[in-house]
Amino acid sequence: MNPNAQRLWPHPRWALAALLACLGTLGPFSIDTYLPAFSGIAQSLGATPAQMQQTLSAYLFGFALMNLFHGALSDSFGRRPVVLWGLALFTLASVGCALSQTIGQLVAFRALQGMSAGAGVVVSRAIIRDMFPQDEAQRVMSQVTIFFGVAPAIAPVLGGLLFVQLGWHSIFWLLVVIGALLWGLNYRLLPETLHAEARQSFAPGPLMRAYAELVRNPRFVLLVFASGVPFNGMFLYVLSAPEWLGTHLGLGPTQFFWFFGLSIAGIMSGAAVSGRLAGRMRPRRQIRWGFAIMLSTSVLNVLLNLLLTPHPAWALLPVAVYSFGWALMVPVVTLMVLDLAPDRRGMASSLQACVGSAANGIVAGVLAPLVMHSTQALAWASLGLMSVGLVAWLGVRRLPG
Repeated sequence: MNPNAQRLWPHPRWALAALLACLGTLGPFSIDTYLPAFSGIAQSLGATPAQMQQTLSAYLFGFALMNLFHGALSDSFGRRPVVLWGLALFTLASVGCALSQTIGQLVAFRALQGMSAGAGVVVSRAIIRDMFPQDEAQRVMSQVTIFFGVAPAIAPVLGGLLFVQLGWHSIFWLLVVIGALLWGLNYRLLPETLHAEARQSFAPGPLMRAYAELVRNPRFVLLVFASGVPFNGMFLYVLSAPEWLGTHLGLGPTQFFWFFGLSIAGIMSGAAVSGRLAGRMRPRRQIRWGFAIMLSTSVLNVLLNLLLTPHPAWALLPVAVYSFGWALMVPVVTLMVLDLAPDRRGMASSLQACVGSAANGIVAGVLAPLVMHSTQALAWASLGLMSVGLVAWLGVRRLPG
């Protein structure tokens, strides 16, 4: 924690949480806004559904690749310059997406978007731990998750309306405006939270040794899987939204809001409860409750899909409750990850985000296309992804200490 933290941010705590949430939500926002326009983009560019899916996986793999470096860069050069450069590159990449004339161009610029958007996600987590002690950091992390929920809730609505009224290019022009506004806000407001004495060398040798030390730590690896993979039990439905919502549930592009709204309400509620429990409930117990909710909801979701005909009246609710369980436990697990490397929290955040983003990319590019044709297959895949995280958490509990 920065010894000068109290003097770095003179504004209310919620304002910092909102600013960091804007950084963290830029990545998912740039996914959710263009999902309702999938069919229109494919028709305009002459792309197949598989090629359109690659615009998602290219973004997610670019996100994962650069996440390995955003945190290490911020540990060496400071949090603020990494955030500002990341936002600048995101804005330029969004211009490229808006001007794309072929599916190849769109895939390339989406990859560049992903490589730059990750800076905000990774560095914002490190900033929280720079500024606050453990219990306070959990409350702020929960506030960030609450604010994080607002943008993805409105993103598909904005995307659907823009697509219908102005065409799919307007969605990416919106991202250009948002990227530029965020750059201006952070240039004006974001302080440098990394203390000068805490800066680390970016020399390849020490950097690789630090990475290797983290990767060899079984507790770190298991916690990263416990936090990152279960998210995909919910994210699978987001990635499959054009097929799941449009084909199986019969919803139009402007009706995607019902799914995103319910899911984000689950995230915001879970994060609010997590913040209220900070300092009141033991972290491990809170994580157990989160996994218990996700497990029971996933099993119920499989049973409902086996027994009932898909319908929005019931199909959206299990994903929303699952989101609640994930948001209840993930702030606690994330702080556990960061505290395993107190001298290199940026690097720890990078590796955590990299694993999560790689999982997102595999789900987007491989798993989602295999299962989106069937609501039953989606439910089983969601249960399987949650189970990976649950097994990882059970492994953490068996480790000594």
